[in-house]
Amino acid sequence: MASPLRLITVGAHDPDEAWAATCAEFAAAEAAMTRYRPDSELTRLNARAGDGPPVLVDRRLRRAVIACDRAARVTGGCFDARIVVDLERLGDGGVPQRAPGAHGGRGTVARLVRTHERPGRLAIDDPIDLGGIGKGLALRWARDLLHRRPMAGFLLEAGGDLVAHRSAPDDGAWRIAVEDPSGGPGALAVLGVRDLAVVTSSVRRRHWMAAGRPVHHLIDPTTGEPADGGLRAVTVAGSDPAWAEVWSKALFVRGRREIGPIARSRGLAAWWVTDEGALEMTPHARTLTEWVAAEA
Repeated sequence: MASPLRLITVGAHDPDEAWAATCAEFAAAEAAMTRYRPDSELTRLNARAGDGPPVLVDRRLRRAVIACDRAARVTGGCFDARIVVDLERLGDGGVPQRAPGAHGGRGTVARLVRTHERPGRLAIDDPIDLGGIGKGLALRWARDLLHRRPMAGFLLEAGGDLVAHRSAPDDGAWRIAVEDPSGGPGALAVLGVRDLAVVTSSVRRRHWMAAGRPVHHLIDPTTGEPADGGLRAVTVAGSDPAWAEVWSKALFVRGRREIGPIARSRGLAAWWVTDEGALEMTPHARTLTEWVAAEA
């Protein structure tokens, strides 16, 4: 979750205070949800996965786990946070999270949260990774904090994912570039958005070699291997950054043959880049697109 932050405010009464509040929220979210720190709430919870009674956890972590449980069901298992063992096997760094008593439920859409009676306590059966959805939730919570401060608009970005509120400094829509996942310097498209989150799942940055083969962090939960459906990036725009994150990852896993029908049936604004570098989009996405490089 350690993503660089950027905040642009328009007409803010106290931009320094808004920035401090944003940084504090992200720091608290990381302390709760990262698996890259031995002292995080998530590392502590994962260490007890499948073993022992519910433990008291930070409210952010509890909300994140419940959100993951719902996301797995809504996406039919295409989004599944229980991929820690696969990420570790492939060499994705972090504090080891695999608990001896964990069940390992690949291929199932079992409930992630075990029933519990005491408020604020949580138990899970399998270790989880909250990287993407954790960042989406941190964006949601920071956005809500900023909404309560007087300003004409803002753009909050965390590692390429963002939320845009109201108007840009020129009193128009916020213009967002869809980057080339192959690393090219130019944008593939430019979006114009207001009051929306824009989130991308891409293999551009988090990819490496494992046992002599190229791999990446976008795992297909049904196989435990990096998704290989003919896509290099998926961008989703929506009202909530956490759910935009869920769908960007789920659509990436479904691959190029299924992404269009699924995204259209759900009315999603989605853009995707194929292995050949072609940019495609849904009708809803087209209404938000101001410029396309291939059409210029």
